[in-house]
Amino acid sequence: MTEIKLHNSRSRTKEVFTPLDPENVRMYVCGPTVYDRAHLGNARPVVVFDVLYRLLRHVYGAERVTYARNFTDVDDKINARAAESGRAIGEITAETTQWFLDDMAALGALEPDHMPRATAYIPQMIAMIEGLIEGDHAYAAEGHVLFRVRSYKAYGGLSGRSVDDMIAGARVEVAPFKEDPMDFVLWKPSDATQPGWDSPWGYGRPGWHIECSAMSYEILGPSFDIHGGGNDLMFPHHENEIAQSCCAHPEGQFAQVWMHNEMLQVEGKKMSKSLGNFFTVRDLLDQGIPGEVIRFVFLSTHYRKPMDWTERKAQEAEKTLRKWDQLFVATGSVMKNLPDAEVDPQVIAAISDDLNTAGAIARLHEIYAAARSDDQQVAVLKASMEFLGLGVQANRSASANFQSAMTVALIPELQTIETLLREMRRKAMASKDFSEVDRIKSALLEAGVEVRMSKEGVELVPGPNFDPSQLEGLS
Repeated sequence: MTEIKLHNSRSRTKEVFTPLDPENVRMYVCGPTVYDRAHLGNARPVVVFDVLYRLLRHVYGAERVTYARNFTDVDDKINARAAESGRAIGEITAETTQWFLDDMAALGALEPDHMPRATAYIPQMIAMIEGLIEGDHAYAAEGHVLFRVRSYKAYGGLSGRSVDDMIAGARVEVAPFKEDPMDFVLWKPSDATQPGWDSPWGYGRPGWHIECSAMSYEILGPSFDIHGGGNDLMFPHHENEIAQSCCAHPEGQFAQVWMHNEMLQVEGKKMSKSLGNFFTVRDLLDQGIPGEVIRFVFLSTHYRKPMDWTERKAQEAEKTLRKWDQLFVATGSVMKNLPDAEVDPQVIAAISDDLNTAGAIARLHEIYAAARSDDQQVAVLKASMEFLGLGVQANRSASANFQSAMTVALIPELQTIETLLREMRRKAMASKDFSEVDRIKSALLEAGVEVRMSKEGVELVPGPNFDPSQLEGLS
């Protein structure tokens, strides 16, 4: 069986992954708070853990892997959005949940086996809080219930900081009903304008941290294999999850392996609205950038390194995917006669080594080079791309230009014109006479072909209204 190595944030080392039960491999990943469109940074953990999910299914079998990712649908941000828009909370969360699923599907992400909503697990959260109070790990005060942080001696083990250091180095909410500044809220009161549920401590709603502990316990049990999320969640969210879960269910061990992806930048800067470089996944899709291109850019950087989204990377990714797809189109009839290929072993090895997606992409380039003269390698390239979520026919509708560009390989006349125009442009730059270049360019535009000229050369991209019959006489 393939050996998988994963970097465990808790031990700070790369470890051989050994599931608690190979017949039931379990993973939980923190999902979104659903009040708006997912921005590009929200998508990174989705793609990272989608790759891990695909690897686990490949190694252990799809029926032996359980992946849960939650939706936080009770939160002060949602309340604020409802208040400012005048819309019902349920309407907002239903809409934004579906937005998230649609946008992540456009990136080639498989849906997890379980996608629990926090509001569907309120009774389980109340029961867990009651158990924590009974165990003297939590206390009720003024309609709130707070977790007694110092009751869990191992608190800080994930982030590597002591409680006293955390208090000294961080701003913490100090309320008069807290026994200790580090104690965090498990339950809080709601007024008539806020969502709430009846509880032993009055009408109220859960704190943020308790939801993941309650849902992971109900779906995966007191011990499971992997817990993932962005590294911005390590403290306090994941640290608090560990404390309350281990105190509520001391018979379990909670998550064995903790994995955290690094954050995202845009053109070398932190993404923020103030810098004007903040955008959502849907923004990119609506601009005509296929989800597969976004995914390719994500995979080109290791998940534990900061990822810099740049326009140039997106252009290079689109060019690479178009080149590979042209190969599939050109060899389509041949591929129909080839047996199904296995995923390339070196691609599997790269992903098994702490999700080395950059290494896997590098290997795809090598396979493509071999596939140009070996039809069997074309099938291997296809299988390996699909393993990484880069399905050959996936998400093509997102960009008409991207889709139609793949037909270039089947239009010899267009290839000939592209070569001719490249040479004509070279001569025109020397003679300063661009009249003939402009004539050909105008004719191509009339035929529905986009003409892209740059320092690198000339590229012809058939658009959605492309009419091959108008190419006659141009070559």
